Amino acid sequence: MSSTQEFVAQVSLPCAVEDAFAYHDRPGALARLIPPWESVELEHSDDSLAVGSRVTLTTKFAGIPLRWHAQHTLYDPPRQFADTQLSGPFAAWDHSHQFTASGDQSILRDSISYRIPAGSVGRLMTSGLVRKKIQRMFAYRHRLTHDDLQLQADRPAPAMTVAISGSTGMVGSQLSALLGVLGHRTRAIVRSADGSEDQIAAWSGDSEVQKLDGVDAVVHLAGKPIADCRWTDSVKQQIRDSRVIKTRQLCQSLAGLKNKPKVLICASATGIYGDRGDDVLTESSAPDTSFLADVAKQWEQACQAAVDAGIRVVHVRFGIILSPQGGALAKSLLPAKFAGGSLGSGQQWWSWIALDDAVGSIYHAITDPEINGAVNVVSPHPIRNVDFAKTLGRVLGRPALFPAPAFALRLALGEMADALLLASARVKPTKLESAGYRFRFTDLESFLRYALGKDLQYDD
Repeated sequence: MSSTQEFVAQVSLPCAVEDAFAYHDRPGALARLIPPWESVELEHSDDSLAVGSRVTLTTKFAGIPLRWHAQHTLYDPPRQFADTQLSGPFAAWDHSHQFTASGDQSILRDSISYRIPAGSVGRLMTSGLVRKKIQRMFAYRHRLTHDDLQLQADRPAPAMTVAISGSTGMVGSQLSALLGVLGHRTRAIVRSADGSEDQIAAWSGDSEVQKLDGVDAVVHLAGKPIADCRWTDSVKQQIRDSRVIKTRQLCQSLAGLKNKPKVLICASATGIYGDRGDDVLTESSAPDTSFLADVAKQWEQACQAAVDAGIRVVHVRFGIILSPQGGALAKSLLPAKFAGGSLGSGQQWWSWIALDDAVGSIYHAITDPEINGAVNVVSPHPIRNVDFAKTLGRVLGRPALFPAPAFALRLALGEMADALLLASARVKPTKLESAGYRFRFTDLESFLRYALGKDLQYDD
């Protein structure tokens, strides 16, 4: 058995070679392509593919922290680039990315030569495991790259500058990376700037507000997390104020600019509909009167100054955003591994959306001038909670045997249990479908296998 092993995989991409290469050559590409199930962090990057540029990743193996230092060794746009491991988990690692034209599309071919450490013993014990890990990683990366470039082909747009609040959160960080790899500039809207050119402290005074003058779009995602702690009266007021007051202030600032953004995308939530049983809910459905519904209604109303100033405003009503990096899915993984089942009766509808579709929907809304007002950002196929639990258990290879009783959830979480876990909202993405948005995931099981790295591999 040769000590050097080879892995080759390729994917057809819906764009010209120049665009496929540029996608990988832009800031945000590496962060965008790290599989969400891997405990990998980007510690350092020169944000370049040029020869000599370096990247440092940190990860863990069997609980042991590892660093991977790599350096780019070949840069020949738009045909190829290559990198090699300087130090890290492999005895050797050389990776070549090659791009060729195929009609009006292109082919990306990844070729890797690697050696497993610890000689023949290491190969005997870990060769199959390592190869499956590489297969899953590139199946994920190729699917993501294809889908990102398909989104760009569906919604072509000139280079934009987009200012984003909440840019370090789960949605904001992936939106920033997506915009970056598609050729757009992002600027972070923050509470207090640290001097960075790309930061705007929009609530700190007029000089900072003026930095928003001339940006093409604003995406407002910031707000106090609603599931971090039990809801006391004080916490509920913080949840409301962080959304309503800050949004109103931001919109008043945008309205006063000489060169206003063309569009404001402001986060909202399907919680605006409340607990509605089996009713099918669209953007025209009336809001509920519960706490979260009232917050969402006031949140959307806080954008009125921007509307009055002629800015196109889109309220993206997010459903349950799924990613193993955070939110409902991340919190469900451990119970599911121990055969956890439904929450309460399990008959409540969960209107879910894959993280990639959440950010893809925002991109579509930015680039489609016909979209305005409320937009439900959910999969076309909501699912009952009991079926969510069974599907997650099936993907993880575990039965969903033990439901969490409603009374226990209420005892542990109080009012939050009814609002976030037990409420039923059967929401449809009517506007997105009418606008021709191409969903990446409409089937929950397919998404979970993709996001958790299950059964993703090439036949090689």
